[in-house]
Amino acid sequence: MITMENISFHELIGLNIEIVESSNKQLVGFAGKIIDETKSMFILNTEHGVKKVPKETADWKFNFNGYHAIVKGSALTRRPYERIGAKL
Repeated sequence: MITMENISFHELIGLNIEIVESSNKQLVGFAGKIIDETKSMFILNTEHGVKKVPKETADWKFNFNGYHAIVKGSALTRRPYERIGAKL
């Protein structure tokens, strides 16, 4: 079960996200649904089409089960299968 404490160790594809802080201030407020991810990028489906956004340069707000969690991008910059299998 995804919780605010363990979200970075779960599958993220399908979750809605929003950038709440970024080194690129133009990205703050950018939101969409994760449709794929690589080691360093999220591929998002947004109202303006499919966009690729680097993970590490932003703090991400994940919305799930009526809750939200904010995660630093540096905590997500592993390959998805490495992050999912990581120990707490």
